[in-house]
Amino acid sequence: MIEPVHECLATRVRDALAQVAGRPDVDPQVRPCANPDHGDYQSNAAMGLAKELRRNPREIAQAVVDTLEVSDLCQPPTLAGPGFLNFRLRDDFLAGQLGAVLKDDRLGVPTTQHPRTVVVDYSSPNVAKPMHVGHIRSTVIGDCLARMLRARGHTVIADNHLGDWGTQFGKILVGYRRYLDQAAFEADPVGELERLYKRAHEESERDEATLTEAREALVRLQAGDPEAVALWETFRAVSQQVFDRIYQRLGVHFDVTLGESFYNPQLGSVVQELVDKGLAEESEGALCIFFRDDPELADSPCLIRKRDGAALYATTDLATLQYRLAQWHPCEIVYVTDARQQLHFKQLFAIARRWGVEAELRHVYFGTILGEDNRPIKTRSGEPIKLSELLDEAEARAYEVACAKNADLSEEERRAVARIVGLGALKYADLSQNRVSDYVFSWDKMLSMTGNTAPYLQYSYVRIRSIFRKGGASETDLPAALPCPEPAERTLGLLLLRFPEALDQALDDYRPNMLCNYLYDLAAAFTGFYEQCPVLQAAPEVRHSRLALCQLTAAVLKQGLGLLGIEVSERM
Repeated sequence: MIEPVHECLATRVRDALAQVAGRPDVDPQVRPCANPDHGDYQSNAAMGLAKELRRNPREIAQAVVDTLEVSDLCQPPTLAGPGFLNFRLRDDFLAGQLGAVLKDDRLGVPTTQHPRTVVVDYSSPNVAKPMHVGHIRSTVIGDCLARMLRARGHTVIADNHLGDWGTQFGKILVGYRRYLDQAAFEADPVGELERLYKRAHEESERDEATLTEAREALVRLQAGDPEAVALWETFRAVSQQVFDRIYQRLGVHFDVTLGESFYNPQLGSVVQELVDKGLAEESEGALCIFFRDDPELADSPCLIRKRDGAALYATTDLATLQYRLAQWHPCEIVYVTDARQQLHFKQLFAIARRWGVEAELRHVYFGTILGEDNRPIKTRSGEPIKLSELLDEAEARAYEVACAKNADLSEEERRAVARIVGLGALKYADLSQNRVSDYVFSWDKMLSMTGNTAPYLQYSYVRIRSIFRKGGASETDLPAALPCPEPAERTLGLLLLRFPEALDQALDDYRPNMLCNYLYDLAAAFTGFYEQCPVLQAAPEVRHSRLALCQLTAAVLKQGLGLLGIEVSERM
């Protein structure tokens, strides 16, 4: 296993700091240098340690240098400013590391020495409703997190927690019996179910008899009435078929798909356990959990059972949590939802801690997709845009670009490129944002061949592949070292070695945009290298090493985009 450069250097610095501080737990704070003129890596740990030891920071930094042994990795470290330590990798070490990474199927990304089991809960559409544009964020962010965690060697359970239970089904049952258009149902079952729900809901708002009928239908469903259950199972089945088609298009896979209904039998015992442990108490006929000792939640009690005995969203989530803990014994459970659910998950996690849950619980929330008017993106009629229609438009727009950019492609190739580029552009536009922020949706920006976009990265990969096609070069003869004497070569080589760092940064706070930024920087560095360092026209020995740099860059781009759930094409 190849130890990443930053980890190797951090270990050496940590050991030296331990000797100076007299304890082993000092953070080495090794980071890439912001200014490459100062070096390749930098540590400012001496300044923090100096405050703690009440000594001069440069004195501490010098003591670290005197203790540090990195001569096999770096040139002699230098001191700068009040106590910065700067490191520049040895040319032969850099070349050897690049050669080793080129031969490594994992491209230098090590398997973690501390593997965890992580449940990632994402996507979670509602049965009998079409997936809309809002589902794209949870789906692609969750899928990306699962891919990145697996890449580091963790065990991941990707769980699609479907909304398949609740009061809406009483109205859907009424609508189905009264207003069903069989032909429409056969052509677009989920669209027809949505229409039936809306019509029955509007009717129940005006007519008390319809509302009563919907409530009675729901009671029969919850009591296990065979006819009601059979219809509900039909709604679930046709909805799942539609969901699966979208997931197949997106290349998204789940290990488990369990709806809220799966946990329904557990709700009574969960509520009783919360009561028995003194966590839940009666309030005006309902059961609530109060957070009197928590200033943030003191004014927001959590309702877990209504006066009429009905359970709520929080009750189901607690039952789901109990099941996951018993079934998979996870170290961590990650919930990927929009930012509007922050209060719900703060309550859920607070209850879990009181309940004795030791697993780490994380709410990975995200902002809203906005239109050009800076409002949540919708159709002209004010409805959310259906996700299937969004995917269709992404492919259609990418097809137009493919036709305009490369007339030599066959129709089949154009369609294939349109799918890869269109869906990749859509995913990358989302993943490249700081997930907690809202962002403005722009077709022109996301499909641009320049800037921080998927098409730019995909084209960078295609351009590298074309070098090998044009030059008739072989990829099988891998050099033991990749010397980087030219500045543009060195810049590219250093970035290639930082792939594991970028992945760890993206996983640190579950921010895929950190990996996107790295891949964009890598593609830009390759452009600089390609413009300044001839490859096919170079002398034979130089040509060989530069082709190897090209090969490694293409491999990292492909693998990095793959972690984002984005494919590449050999031609564009």
